[in-house]
Amino acid sequence: MTEREVIVEADGGSRGNPGPAGYGAVVFAADHVRVLAERREFIGVATNNVAEYRGLVAGLEAAAELGASVVAVRMDSKLVVEQMSGRWKIKHAAMIPLADRARRLVAGFERVSFTWIPRAENSHADRLANEAMDDATLVDEVRTAREAEKPTAAPVAEDPVVSAVAAQPAPGWTGATGRPTRLLLLRHGQTELSVQRRYSGRGNPPLTELGREQAARAAKMLAAKGGISAVVSSPLSRARDTAEAAAAALDAPLTVLDGLIETDFGEWEGLTFLEAAERDPELHARWLGDASLPAPGGESFDQVRERVDAVRRDLVGLYPGANLVVVSHVTPIKTLLQLALGVGPSLLYRLHLDLASLSIAEFYPDGGSSVRLVNDTSYL
Repeated sequence: MTEREVIVEADGGSRGNPGPAGYGAVVFAADHVRVLAERREFIGVATNNVAEYRGLVAGLEAAAELGASVVAVRMDSKLVVEQMSGRWKIKHAAMIPLADRARRLVAGFERVSFTWIPRAENSHADRLANEAMDDATLVDEVRTAREAEKPTAAPVAEDPVVSAVAAQPAPGWTGATGRPTRLLLLRHGQTELSVQRRYSGRGNPPLTELGREQAARAAKMLAAKGGISAVVSSPLSRARDTAEAAAAALDAPLTVLDGLIETDFGEWEGLTFLEAAERDPELHARWLGDASLPAPGGESFDQVRERVDAVRRDLVGLYPGANLVVVSHVTPIKTLLQLALGVGPSLLYRLHLDLASLSIAEFYPDGGSSVRLVNDTSYL
């Protein structure tokens, strides 16, 4: 049975701001008595505001699943209510894609209202958010077990690139504290589509002979570093084969993460830039400057950012202070650099990353971040 009118109450919290974070959302019937749906999730390390937006998105998704057409959103976050009502601007980069996702959900209803309520009136969603944050202990258990299995790290070699990975204090101008999780961002090696400069998203072309050579050289370079705890990879074969070479050279565990997959270019998959522009001239021109627009039948860069940011939070939560090799594709790597720099989507269109290149981004436990290296190919 569908519910035409519903009430969504949502909340989010972070024990540390940023710190272990979670959200809760509850959907009530119009009588504000019957509970139609509940959502809660531990989201890793995040700020209060990001967790609150995640709660809003979850509540709106649940309302849509119930077939609602009129939604009354009630939250104790003044910031979220004012921003979603259009009275306040969104300045924090991490919240922009979440707010965009919320707006897309809002557009699917006949009417949505946003009302601020005191925390005492939001107790149901608050309880769910706290239960989600309590789930952080499960992550701690996984991390503890993983740490117990790690071999003693080899000493870190001394050379200009390696020194960027070794334990170093935070750059003085960032003010960040603690030891960061360092992500060594390695783009996969060459494929035939990359030779032909075609959009290569969810397709699965294998590495060329040169691509395998690039992967081997990158693996040798990484093995010389030492002190690397694990390798994580996109599931696509061009990235996975590159990652397997690195994991073997490092004698480190390899984990495949779906969130690191390349952008879904939809109907532009396999086309050159010119072919896509000729096929959809107006859309392609707009797409080049609007991260919220997807390719036909594909995925927007804002959607990529949201899933890549979720991976980043998980990695920082599971590998605090560790060095990780992240093998992925152009857009996810640019997105991680964008997140570390705290800049807007223009970086996606202006930054060039070579095949099998290495970049390094650091994310600190207090929420700070920095970029140590971009597009190094000296080892190739």
